[in-house]
Amino acid sequence: MASQVTNYKCPSCTGPLHFDGESGKLKCDYCGNMYEVATIEALYAEKDSAAEVAEAPSWKLEMANAIWSEEEKATLRSYSCPSCGAELIFDVNTAATSCAYCGNPTIVPGQLGGALKPNLVIPFKYDKKAALDSLKNFYKNKRFLPKRFSMENHLEEIKGIYVPFWLFDGHSHGKMQFHGEIVTSQVSGEVKITTTDHYEIFREGTLDFEKIPVDASTKMPDTHMEAIEPYDYSGLVPYSNAYLPGYYADKYDVLSDDCATRAEERIRESTKDALTATVSGYTSTAPAGSEIQLQHGEVYYALFPVWLLNTKWNNETFTFAMNGQTGKFIGNLPVDWSKFISWMAYISVPLIGIMALVTKFL
Repeated sequence: MASQVTNYKCPSCTGPLHFDGESGKLKCDYCGNMYEVATIEALYAEKDSAAEVAEAPSWKLEMANAIWSEEEKATLRSYSCPSCGAELIFDVNTAATSCAYCGNPTIVPGQLGGALKPNLVIPFKYDKKAALDSLKNFYKNKRFLPKRFSMENHLEEIKGIYVPFWLFDGHSHGKMQFHGEIVTSQVSGEVKITTTDHYEIFREGTLDFEKIPVDASTKMPDTHMEAIEPYDYSGLVPYSNAYLPGYYADKYDVLSDDCATRAEERIRESTKDALTATVSGYTSTAPAGSEIQLQHGEVYYALFPVWLLNTKWNNETFTFAMNGQTGKFIGNLPVDWSKFISWMAYISVPLIGIMALVTKFL
């Protein structure tokens, strides 16, 4: 990593800039002036390196802005967590006090390299205050939440991180066969006659898919990432370093080729669902065979915004995540079993009394 770095500075007072999700602009920490992303980009514009991309996936990787330039490498830092192995990228103004994934306070700086530059990004819309408010609201009315947990779980350590995704374009051609039945009944005198007609049903069609998302980080729990979806793709913009100040950005550690299987599964299932939805008017139907052919398209490297907090309680890790664009919040909480048992005892006493009275008058 170069010892001299170039920061995003305010053109008015040279103070540090950070991306403000509410306004969608860069804001100066000192004078408060705000600037369009394109304006600051123009001040730091440089032609990207024409170096070769090391990865050559079977899907066609979108090459625009695929390589970090030398100037960009000088403005960013790469940090590796010795605990969980996460390798995070952020600008020099972002405090590196602990890992965004595991909370380990020791993060070792390293050289930025060997990674593609993102093509697209969804900028943060919700700030840290909104994330903290959502977390506090998440605790409310949780009857069995241990009191000490809510007091000692390091709320201020919640971090904004751009999670890496591969976005796959594709085309499918599907054929499906179904067995259908139409059951009719009629009554003749005291006899009920039921007739079952059998049908062989065929469906065929094509579908185009754009930007099927697949999480490209092994550190982000897939269940949490899926739970805070979907993202609004109308917010996708070309990647710029100007969106990074104040946030972490995880480097992908799963290649696009290795994520392609998951994308293909989603395309196949979506194609089957679309063809199945065209079959109607039968008493019952059952699939009898399918053939789905795929044609690969472009692959884009994108970053999606997430507010993340990992905290430990009684040697167990609890993860909270919030969609940085939509505000959707999820997480898992511990249970104070002594409170639960006391509550069960409290409600069981009057129930036993009521049952005794009912039994007495039976």
